Order: sequence, then structure tokens, then C-alpha cells
Amino acid sequence: MTRTTDRLEPSGLDPALLRAAFGAFPSGVVAVAARVDGRVVGLAASSFTSVSLDPPLVSFSIATGSRTWPDLRRADHVGVTVLAAHHDGVARQLAGPADTRFAGLATVTTESGAVTLADGVAWFDTTIDRQVAAGDHTIVLLRLHAAAHVAHPLPLVFHRSGFGLRQPA
Repeated sequence: MTRTTDRLEPSGLDPALLRAAFGAFPSGVVAVAARVDGRVVGLAASSFTSVSLDPPLVSFSIATGSRTWPDLRRADHVGVTVLAAHHDGVARQLAGPADTRFAGLATVTTESGAVTLADGVAWFDTTIDRQVAAGDHTIVLLRLHAAAHVAHPLPLVFHRSGFGLRQPA
């Protein structure tokens, strides 16, 4: 294994280098969604992680400049769907224009307003526990109220700015 530098230098961090280094770590992709004011509001996130079993908490990060988060955070309950390996097009759609993000997608809405995609790998019904400012993002802690999963298919993986595991160029 070779590194692009002989040692880590504490000098300034170039955003492009930092993004590439972060991208070396593969992550899953989730849809975060709810029904707000009679319409489905949501987004794709690749920063989802489990946090705690007691109390049951998960988290994701959202850019502070997000235009979707101000609406989504008003929801009573928020649904989280772990996307399946075949959802690369869905992930791109959820990252696109807000008014067409859920067009043509099969969703399930709970009585409390949490929205999940019908064919994911895992589903969570959550409420916002707290938000923590963290640089140019907000870390959102979600309290779990219900969870379900299936054994197959495999989850969608985001790695090196693309879907699926990739070798460096």
C-alpha cells in the first residue's frame, strides 16, 4: 500500500484533498423523508450511522445551507430508508430538484407522517431528538420508534464519489 504523501502534514487542508480522503471511506445511503404540509419532503444522505441502543438513536448530517431541512425538521416523525444496491438512480433522484425527488417512487407513510421507500433494505420511524451545529453541517440525532429490515438485497454503497466500491484511479 502506498500513500500519496510520506507523512501527514498539519498545514492547511485543501478541500479537494479532504473530500477525496473522506471519500475513501465507503458509506451507506439513506432516504430521509416525511409528510409535511400535505406533501412528501426528503433527501438522500450518506452520513447515516447508528449511535446508541439505549436510548435507540441514529444520526445523519445535513449541510447548513440545505433548503430541504427547514421543512423536514418540522415533521412530527421522520422516516429513514436504507437504500438497496439497485437504488443508485433513486439516490440521484433524491439529490435532485426538491419538487420531483419522490416522483414515481413507491412510498409508505405512517399515521404519524414518517415516509419510507417501499423497497429498501431497512426502515426506521424516528423523531428528531436534537441537532448539533458542526462546522458547515448540522448533526441530527434521531430517536427510533420502530425499525424493520430484510436480509436481501445488499445496501447501496457510496464510495469515492460514486455508487459501489471503487479502486483508486
